[in-house]
Parts: sequence; structure tokens; C-alpha cells
Amino acid sequence: MPRPHKCRKICSNPDVVYFKPAGMRMHDLEEVVITLDEFEAIRLADYEGLYQEKAAEQMNVSRQTFGNIINSAHKKIADFIINAKALQISGGMIEISPEMERFFSCRNCEHKFEAPFGTEKPKNCPSCESSDIHRDGDNHGNGHRCQGRHNRDTNNVSED
Repeated sequence: MPRPHKCRKICSNPDVVYFKPAGMRMHDLEEVVITLDEFEAIRLADYEGLYQEKAAEQMNVSRQTFGNIINSAHKKIADFIINAKALQISGGMIEISPEMERFFSCRNCEHKFEAPFGTEKPKNCPSCESSDIHRDGDNHGNGHRCQGRHNRDTNNVSED
């Protein structure tokens, strides 16, 4: 009998949770599902560039478990791309920290600002009111760690 999964810490739900190839009808597509912990592993290792040991620490799992999570995510993403499937991000035994902040940058005035997780993406820059803003990945790892105990399971994931 396998051990029960330990909750894995993630910093947020993704803003977009479904992707599909352009020009293909939904009913013609098979679907690949990556869990929120797999998404977080991709964010930490591939986007943030953290070594597996540091990323595992942030997710509150062993380095070996992190390696298993990231390998599973890579295989699923490859299947999504190579076989032109739809990709959904959902589920998993996770903890989300509502105290975490999302970081944004304005392309117009280069102002950097943050917004709490669980809120909509800001529509305008607070400095110049431009709508040309984007998520700023450069600030995600600056000492912020998921600390909340908001356990989530399987497909019913939301931030309180």
C-alpha cells in the first residue's frame, strides 16, 4: 500500500487553466491534465530556474519527489505539444498561500507593482493607468514562500 501524498505547497492558481491548439474543435481533441503541483514544479524549475533541491524545499517535498513531479509534468506537456491535445491544469493535494503576492510590470512606464493572489489581474498600471501590463516573473522567488494551511484536493481548487 503506497504512502498517502503529503500536501504540496504552491504559490497560486494559474491565471489560465486551459490551452488547446488553434484551429481545432474541442470535441476533436484528447485532453492532458497536469496537476497544480506539476504546474508549480514547472514554474519553479523551468521558469524561475531553481535547482531541484531549492524548488523541492519551496514545495515542501523531498528532492526525489520533486524530480518525480517535474518528470511527470514534462512528459504530459510533451504529449500535449507533440500530439496536439488540449491541456488542462487542475487538481492535486496542495496548499495555497493567500498571503502571497503576484508581481506585475507596466510595459509603458516600467513601474513594478503587486496584487494579492485570489484577485483578478489588474487592468491598469497604478502609476500611469496604461493597460499594457504583464506578470513579472523576476520577483517570484524573492523570499516569499507559501506559508498558508489552506488545503485543497483534486479538482475543486480555489483560493479563499
